[in-house]
Amino acid sequence: MNKIAHIGIAVNSLDDMIPFYRDALNLTLKGIEEVPSEQVRVAFFNIGESAIELLEPLNDDSPIAKFIAKKGEGIHHVALDVNDIKARLDSLKEQGIRLIHEQPKEGAHESQVAFLHPKAANGVLFELCQQKQEDA
Repeated sequence: MNKIAHIGIAVNSLDDMIPFYRDALNLTLKGIEEVPSEQVRVAFFNIGESAIELLEPLNDDSPIAKFIAKKGEGIHHVALDVNDIKARLDSLKEQGIRLIHEQPKEGAHESQVAFLHPKAANGVLFELCQQKQEDA
């Protein structure tokens, strides 16, 4: 694991929350995009080498909508930056760590992502993130 890539925070509305993070906390808005694989619209704010990711559900079937309905708005996950997500997933699987995704899928910024099951970490949802490799 290289660093905390971001902390994901579930919100009902990006439009309602962006001013707080941008204006009150004085964080730089990196961008907003939709992530179809997770049925969310996200906003990223830079903070040091990491980021805060706000997650707004696109529909009632979204995992984020279900999370908010069950637990309310708030911290959803901690994302960890990795170099080789497939190797890391294979290693975790070999260790008997319960995974939500055994194979990575596309996340925000064309990254590859996979989630570990929260029961593996006493209720903490961890996401592994491998950033898109830039062409050399």
